[in-house]
Amino acid sequence: MKPSPFVHHAPRSVAEAVAVLAEVGHDGKVLAGGQSLIPILNMRLAAPGHLVDINRVAGLDTVEVTDDAVRIGALVRHALLERHDGAFAANPLLRQALRNVAHPAIRNRGTTTGSIAHADPSGEMPAVLALTQGYVEAASAAGTREIAAADFFLGPLESCLTEGEMATGVRFGRFPAGTGTAFAESARRHGDYALAGVAAAVTLTDGVVTSVRASFVSVTPTPDVLDLTEAFAGREVADVDWVKAAEMARDHVDPDGDIHATADYRRMLAGVLTTRVLTEAAATALEGQSR
Repeated sequence: MKPSPFVHHAPRSVAEAVAVLAEVGHDGKVLAGGQSLIPILNMRLAAPGHLVDINRVAGLDTVEVTDDAVRIGALVRHALLERHDGAFAANPLLRQALRNVAHPAIRNRGTTTGSIAHADPSGEMPAVLALTQGYVEAASAAGTREIAAADFFLGPLESCLTEGEMATGVRFGRFPAGTGTAFAESARRHGDYALAGVAAAVTLTDGVVTSVRASFVSVTPTPDVLDLTEAFAGREVADVDWVKAAEMARDHVDPDGDIHATADYRRMLAGVLTTRVLTEAAATALEGQSR
């Protein structure tokens, strides 16, 4: 199928873009990479009368690494962020997760901010934003605001962005020294939506666990975080049995079943993957402390 007819807008600035969005109201959609939006339009699951194409807006294609965050503009493609050595050094979880986002052709075009604004619980980067306690930066004709990841996702494919508002970038938080991270997911084929996925961060101090957190893909209604710190903090990392985290993960997730996998199977996968990524993250953290 082809999209319903729409008016194409090509603003040159954020101010111009939000002015158009304010004018067209709920009948407008923002187009950046289009890897989520275009299929929806083609299937006529959405039929906006106006597309605000921000690809000509200057200043939205930058990656900035600061002491506490990796900030990316709304036009930063997955592939650019995946290859960015500064972002990888500041937060290895970004590259670990991005390698699992769809296929290279989609990563070359799709934007990380766009995938987060899409608020799909099957997306990898919303889970990473949640785990890093990041922020979404938004702009409208009324001004700008920052939205914590914990407040941004309201439900499947539903964010707190309001009518006339667009995401201009996101900030992924950086983990404290002594942190190891890992990401893993299971899919029918590489590049398909994950049946289940888990991102994890384990922080050590002198070989002792001080923080353990995980977030999930495709098995929770919104990207949220399971804090396992209370169960494992204070233990020598060499003595920790991460298999015990699997049951906590299975109790936390709330997957739906579909033609690809039952809810019970997805729950089982979440547990297995949680043990796997926590083991890997802890090993990475320990290796970092031994250097």
